[in-house]
Amino acid sequence: MAGQFCGIDFGTSNSTVGLSNAEAAWLIPLEGAHRTLPSAVFWESDGGAPLFGRAAIAAYVGHDDGRLMRGLKSTLGSSLIHEKTRVGARAVSFKDIVGSFFGHLKARLQAETEGEITQVVLGRPVHFVDGDADGDRAAQDVLEAIARAQGFHDVAFQYEPIAAALHYEAGIAAEELVLIVDIGGGTSDFSIVRVSPERARKADRQEDVLANDGIRVGGTDFDRLLSLDAVMPLLGFGASTGGGKGLMPRHYFLDLATWHRINMLYSGATLADLKALRHEADRPELIDRLIHVVTRREGHSVAMAVEAAKITLSEAEAARLVLSAFTNGPNPVARREQFEAAIAVPIGRIRATVADLLAQAGLRAGDIGSVFMTGGSSSLPVLHQAIRAILPGVPVRTGDLLGSVGTGLALDARRKFGG
Repeated sequence: MAGQFCGIDFGTSNSTVGLSNAEAAWLIPLEGAHRTLPSAVFWESDGGAPLFGRAAIAAYVGHDDGRLMRGLKSTLGSSLIHEKTRVGARAVSFKDIVGSFFGHLKARLQAETEGEITQVVLGRPVHFVDGDADGDRAAQDVLEAIARAQGFHDVAFQYEPIAAALHYEAGIAAEELVLIVDIGGGTSDFSIVRVSPERARKADRQEDVLANDGIRVGGTDFDRLLSLDAVMPLLGFGASTGGGKGLMPRHYFLDLATWHRINMLYSGATLADLKALRHEADRPELIDRLIHVVTRREGHSVAMAVEAAKITLSEAEAARLVLSAFTNGPNPVARREQFEAAIAVPIGRIRATVADLLAQAGLRAGDIGSVFMTGGSSSLPVLHQAIRAILPGVPVRTGDLLGSVGTGLALDARRKFGG
């Protein structure tokens, strides 16, 4: 539609669709009044139409027969995007699953506008894949092909932290250097950008971007590490076998703790392996719990309980993991100190990346006017502590944690397609 411009933030955990016109930018409702949509797809085994977002999660929690898939963005940077997964009697490619999700976003966009919008700016992490330029390019190409297949004829990309900077810039009164810290579900992205009300009117902002970097670390990694530390030992992770001569294989637990790999466990071969391992385990009752989770396909329920505990730990010193209904085991308590110890390695990588970013820009900590933190996992206290340790005394601001990128992409679409 003439005069309206679209940006889409396809996130690992949540997605948004932004619109802009000559005066403003906003997010459109995607599910009822909700302007964020969980990046989840539920395919029914009987061949029915897929469900998306909260409806997909509700169908899974309600034990409808089918497959729930989350963390789909993570498949873009892996060989999984070209593979198929079984849904009932059908084999569905991950590319088609992502395509169906994009088709749903396009339909919601169409419902909010009077005419069809065929131009879009898509958000992307600084690196889909760490240290692999060819893999990174291939991931973007796949995402572009998916968008084009859903009716977007003109497709442009913008780095997610730059989009967040454009949203931040809309609310400031004077020029400053801002460090954008975008901690998403699958990646952490960082930019140092010179922003001001005057610069916001420029068509070309390349010279205002002083540095840009990112790593494949995000909220789902924090979920996985919390799960491995607090939950998987209750299901046999690290348990001994053969009278202390061996340990349970790790890969079952790594898959169960990783959103986009959970469905890999739901096979007859895996169940047969686990039942055989139960006879070798020194604590077979733990393996019984794992078998219970796999048999009843409760892996995503366990993952959602872990995610809920992580969110609680952003505000509280302890969180109870409500697991008994899914595992036939206890409901343990996770403590913030324990969680922060579990994620110390990725937090260290984030700190190192920010330090490298300053060096890349040729700046000292005191040159930064403010830090703008966004993304679903950016509220973790340990992240704020890490940023303040590198930039002491620099104000740390937060905005719409899930909406800044989508709004900024819509602003960028106006700049790119508005003539």
